[in-house]
Amino acid sequence: MAEREFSWCSEGSAKFPEVAVCIGTLNNVNVEKENDKLASLKRAVYAEVRATYDVEKLKDDPTVRAYRDFYWELGIDPTKTRPSGEALLRRVLHGSELPSISTVVDAYNLASMKTVVPMSGFDRDRLTPPFQVRFAKPNEVFTGIGMSKPMLLTDKTLLLTDADRILCIYPYRDSDYAKITMQTRQALVVGYGAPAITEQQLRDAVDTALSCIKQVTGAQTGTVKVFSSTRK
Repeated sequence: MAEREFSWCSEGSAKFPEVAVCIGTLNNVNVEKENDKLASLKRAVYAEVRATYDVEKLKDDPTVRAYRDFYWELGIDPTKTRPSGEALLRRVLHGSELPSISTVVDAYNLASMKTVVPMSGFDRDRLTPPFQVRFAKPNEVFTGIGMSKPMLLTDKTLLLTDADRILCIYPYRDSDYAKITMQTRQALVVGYGAPAITEQQLRDAVDTALSCIKQVTGAQTGTVKVFSSTRK
């Protein structure tokens, strides 16, 4: 993905000068409801995070703290709407399993939980570059996954968009339109940064997601690119 295919609005760059987004691509994706490779990967990652993290101390983890602080800046209460990586991790640390959606979605959710970095997955054939991080227009309409009706946004809502529509309320609610389905053959994985999250940390998180998806689906990994809010 070329630099010209992604931009930050000037207001976003000014308000969040240390934030980046990482985008990775996948080709020849074969989406299934579940398979043995995914089941094996889940067992391994669950065991890893349960051995690594203590749920009682999770709020003090530097990555968890970085996204919680960022949520407050975005006007989101992270104690009510938890950053997705943290929410997934807490679920598993409390002894539950992640929701079962599909091999691709479950795989990048495992990577998000493992790295504590919020991520999205999109069907690339439903996207229209260029992409942009920008603030919503007053009363702009958005329909997220699982929403029964559209919601109206305020001009303080940070978004990821393509040329035609909103893809995500940054960094926690994805568009229903562009979600990964059983028909998806090309995918885009997005890792959302925050202040105090390094570009290398973002890249590592997306690399982990692509590796997990490749492991369970046999997909071909493509490009991985970091887009800083201040890099021109």
